[in-house]
Amino acid sequence: MAQQPHGRRTARPEVRVARVYEPPAAADGTRILVDRLWPRGIGKQQARVDEWARDVTPSTELRRWLHADPARRQPEFERRYLAELAGDRQQQALAHLRELAAAGAVTLVTSVKDPAHSHIPVLLAQLDR
Repeated sequence: MAQQPHGRRTARPEVRVARVYEPPAAADGTRILVDRLWPRGIGKQQARVDEWARDVTPSTELRRWLHADPARRQPEFERRYLAELAGDRQQQALAHLRELAAAGAVTLVTSVKDPAHSHIPVLLAQLDR
């Protein structure tokens, strides 16, 4: 929690994660797609995303490399993804996402089947910095 003047504390901005195939929730706030590719089989109306943050997603090459052997490659994937996120464009996009989260609830929307074993935890950690 952040310390405010006069000892008041503010809550950390809320950043949620949801699969794009799930119906949007009232508490979602700003919905941001954080996948490199548009999700298969879902239209823009159904997805109800407010922004598409491609600059904070893993590169096509890195994503393909991970999918070849996800269980064994996850630690190395995280290292490589962090290196990609260090780029200027990526840092600007991360700063924008932090600003959105500071202004209200944000939901990172993804099509990955298992968000816990994807780029999402790395991205959440970077947003929390």
